[in-house]
Amino acid sequence: MVSKASSKASERKRKVSVVTAEPESDNEGSIDDLLDGVFSDSEEESGSEAGIGSDDVPSEGDEEEEDDESDELAKLTLNNGTTDGAEDGEGDDDDDTDELFPDDDPDDDDGQPNYRVTTDANGGVRYIYDEIDPVYDSDDSDKEEANTIGNIPLSFYDSYPHIGYDINGKKIMRPATGDALDALLESIELPEDWTNLTDPATGKPLKLNKEELQLLRRVHKERQNDSDGAGEYDPYPDTVEYFTSVLETMPLSAANEPKRRFVPSKHEAVRIAKLVRAIRAGHILPYKPHDEDKEAEEEQPHYDLWHDEVPVEAHIMHIAAPKLPPPGHRESYNCPPEYVPTKAERAAWEAMDPEDREESFLPAKYDALRKVPGYGEFVKERFERCLDLYLAPRVRRNRLNIDPTSLLPKLPPAEELKPFPTVCQTIFRGHTGGVRAVAIDPTGNWLASGGDDGTVRLWELLTGRQVWSARLTGGRGNADKTNDEPIRSLEWRPAKGAFVLAAAAGEDLYMIVPTVVVDPELEQASREVVDAGFGYAATKGKQEPQLSATGEPVKPAAKWLRPEDARLVSAGVLLQIRVRAPIESVSWHRRGEHFATVSPSGGRSAVAVHTLSRHLTQVPFRRMPNIPQVARFHPSQPLFFVATKQRIRVYDLQKMELVKTVQPGARQISSFDVHPTNGEHLIVGAYDRRLVWQDVEMASTGPYKTMRYHEKAVRAVRFHRGGLSLFADASDDGTLQIYFGRVYNDPLEYPTIVPLKKLERGAHKIVNSLGVLDVTWHPREAWCVSAGADGTCRLWM
Repeated sequence: MVSKASSKASERKRKVSVVTAEPESDNEGSIDDLLDGVFSDSEEESGSEAGIGSDDVPSEGDEEEEDDESDELAKLTLNNGTTDGAEDGEGDDDDDTDELFPDDDPDDDDGQPNYRVTTDANGGVRYIYDEIDPVYDSDDSDKEEANTIGNIPLSFYDSYPHIGYDINGKKIMRPATGDALDALLESIELPEDWTNLTDPATGKPLKLNKEELQLLRRVHKERQNDSDGAGEYDPYPDTVEYFTSVLETMPLSAANEPKRRFVPSKHEAVRIAKLVRAIRAGHILPYKPHDEDKEAEEEQPHYDLWHDEVPVEAHIMHIAAPKLPPPGHRESYNCPPEYVPTKAERAAWEAMDPEDREESFLPAKYDALRKVPGYGEFVKERFERCLDLYLAPRVRRNRLNIDPTSLLPKLPPAEELKPFPTVCQTIFRGHTGGVRAVAIDPTGNWLASGGDDGTVRLWELLTGRQVWSARLTGGRGNADKTNDEPIRSLEWRPAKGAFVLAAAAGEDLYMIVPTVVVDPELEQASREVVDAGFGYAATKGKQEPQLSATGEPVKPAAKWLRPEDARLVSAGVLLQIRVRAPIESVSWHRRGEHFATVSPSGGRSAVAVHTLSRHLTQVPFRRMPNIPQVARFHPSQPLFFVATKQRIRVYDLQKMELVKTVQPGARQISSFDVHPTNGEHLIVGAYDRRLVWQDVEMASTGPYKTMRYHEKAVRAVRFHRGGLSLFADASDDGTLQIYFGRVYNDPLEYPTIVPLKKLERGAHKIVNSLGVLDVTWHPREAWCVSAGADGTCRLWM
């Protein structure tokens, strides 16, 4: 018994599928062989199975027996039925074959087999069937083939160890055969998906999952249990026309209900099982938890006057219509006497705008209800009420009762920010035209002024006495039209140890040392500072003249000369610098070594940086994007600010590159100043009446604060450089505005800006639409001096 069982197991392991077609063709005829290899266990035990493995080499004595078995297997394949069905109906093989596989050539009905016998790589018999042309349109283009050799027959690979190539170009090796395969199968356990079948395209064992095996069992069972009992199965039955074109008189059927409608549905049973599992797992709660608070609220009695309203379930998108308040004594037809308005109250109520009235009616008193007249506005009010309900927004909005004054920043009162200038203390008179520039020396004792008359005057600040004067040009109104430029800018050299004043008139910049008000030692030191450049130019400063592209010498940016007029030399003018265009502003560096001049009409050389000790002039910009107006140095860093009409550009003088661009939002900038402490804040004055406080670090977010306290253009702005948190602006309306501006070291704290005083009393007169043209601060005290178009300077204390 043991040997018999082992022989049967060995026979099962040696069974392989018969290759019936090319890898890409649909093999409809070999489906019975595949089913027999999986499910015909009883036939295996009885020895009725047919099929020769590729590893079994037949002997010469068995060739006739093998031919008989091959013929029988071919007939079974063509009949598309099981072995049992073929045995039962051998006489009908030809008819069935013609039915299932009709042939176009009638000469092939001679009973010849549709296959040919060849020899495989191991010397065994190989059956190659003719390609079957299916009667239906099949398309397996979406199916991804493991073997990518195409329509090449597999017999071409019989002499090679591989049977094709996969999609990546790698060889598909031939599986083990013969004794090696038997030893391997005996050494391992059979897996669940083992079918004893071989994939003809790859040569590997064919694995089927449980769903595919179940499908094959069902198909095999239907073929065995067909109505004729011959094992025939038609996969393409004729279509049954359930709906025809015949118009029926009684389309409803009187047949009894089918039994399946009374049997519990398997689909519903699966859904119920899922729900049960979810309830057990706690994902679905069959009942809501007990809410005691909600029950307590429901137990409380409610008295709803509008009980006829339809109850609506509470929902986040549903808001109940607001209800009118119940009527009071004012609405009563017989209200108390104190509610009845007087004639004056009635007249005041009627004179008011209907939207401003607190009540839409006036209380009235009647003795009886029958005396109450009809309300004339009833229909109108009901209509407006309906409109309110119809057009009301479906969102609750809580009205915020906020005091507007609480939104304003809490600023300290002006009395706590003293000292700051409030009154005009001294008026300086002497110029015949308007005064365009004023400057107080570093000691705080002397005031320099320059105006349209072409003179520079020196005043004693506290007394208002003129102590020195020098005419640099003829001034406006002079007969000599070639030299009628006014004094446009004045700046004292900020460093100690020298007393030097820079005055700009036309294309010339003059370095002046007033000899009247200084002692001999200070005068000598000041002369050495100014004349040091002449010695440097004579020894080390000689440079070869630059040539243009045409070979002509290039005109220098500036010429450093001694004044030729003896009158100017006797007045203390030691140096004259001539540039290419009229100068509008002069700005010193904090060390007193460098200063910058701005000539708006100078083109490429509009901005020039000069070195006093070397008598050297440099043009830092090859091209200006716009017309420059003012230039300033950073108080502590090597940064240079240049203001054009609408922007302020910040340049790094060491790296010679643009660092940042500030756009304060003004139409045209008239002047600006840099904060003397940290240099990170700017004040900008514009011709459109704006005064802008700009944080350089927050340039991309716009100005920090914009102030408009003047009726005309702002001409000049200036920070106090003596440690006081003050700044001022001057306008063409003849007034000055004093501000308090404190900057904190904490970067997270915003500056505090408070308008303090508008200096209107004793202000300058307006001449030719011009008011105050310049303003400057005392280096230590909270005093400022303004220059006006009326020809005066005023000291404010």
